[in-house]
Amino acid sequence: MKYPKAIEQLIESLRLYPGVGKKTAERYALFTFNKLDEEQIDQIIKAYQHIKEDIFACPICGNLTDTDPCYICKDESRDPNTIVVVEDVRDVIAMEKTHHYHGRYHVLNGAISPSDGIGPEDIDIKGLLERLHDDKISEVILATNLSNEGEMTAQYIRKLLDRTDLNISRIAHGLPAGSNIEYADEITISKALDGRKKYDS
Repeated sequence: MKYPKAIEQLIESLRLYPGVGKKTAERYALFTFNKLDEEQIDQIIKAYQHIKEDIFACPICGNLTDTDPCYICKDESRDPNTIVVVEDVRDVIAMEKTHHYHGRYHVLNGAISPSDGIGPEDIDIKGLLERLHDDKISEVILATNLSNEGEMTAQYIRKLLDRTDLNISRIAHGLPAGSNIEYADEITISKALDGRKKYDS
């Protein structure tokens, strides 16, 4: 069956989402046409417009925000001495749900992966190093995922910081090898933070 051009365009657009194949995209597109009223469709369109126009990466930590800086960076009640380094903004959200960590974050927006052509210059390590010139920071917690890429990224950053006086630690107990932080529950993440281990030089 050949759909009208607008439906075909919506189907192809929906297939851009991870895990959405052609059949699922068709179901979503037809549901949009058959089940949603004009007001509901306008609501969806407005939400996409707000994302496009109002959301950006915090210029300090890289977290998603609609204010400059983000609510975490401008919160003076948070511990300025500690930075947790994560791969993705979803990791920040996962950690914030625990209400266990009260320091700052730095989002790398990826991990080193030579097989995918991603090197250190392709993620925000430079921004992290610039932030570490702040005399207030005393500990860097490397909370990249416990995957091969995450471990490689953590080791790379640790070596860059070898000659500093910073306390460099790595999340440990609670997260199984190969797991992603964003999928872990609050208790598991809290244990991983509490069980962090200092890196040996």
